[in-house]
Amino acid sequence: VQFVESGGGLVQPGGSLRLSCAASGFSFSTSDMSWYRQPPGKGRELIASITNTGASLKYAGSVRDRFTISRNNAKNTIYLQMNSLKPEDTAVYYCNTVTPYRTGTWGQGTQVTVSS
Repeated sequence: VQFVESGGGLVQPGGSLRLSCAASGFSFSTSDMSWYRQPPGKGRELIASITNTGASLKYAGSVRDRFTISRNNAKNTIYLQMNSLKPEDTAVYYCNTVTPYRTGTWGQGTQVTVSS
């Protein structure tokens, strides 16, 4: 199992970024997937989830109406469109299935820094 996150960077408050996560080593098209993030000095938190078909989406209150999760099963990839970014969105962002204890692994993550 492998996850490769990309697309992070430094952005000003109010800006946008699009993250990507390429997954391999398991049945991606039948797996519900999630984005997680770990702010500096804090624990990892779940922020968005998408079912295997993309029919159902869920968001944490802190990102709802600003972030959009999507997926492309043909490319074994999920995405996170992040708009109206705030300094408190600064974190390392990770993807995994909705049951990361079953995959037993995490990618290297991608750093998002929101600062003027």
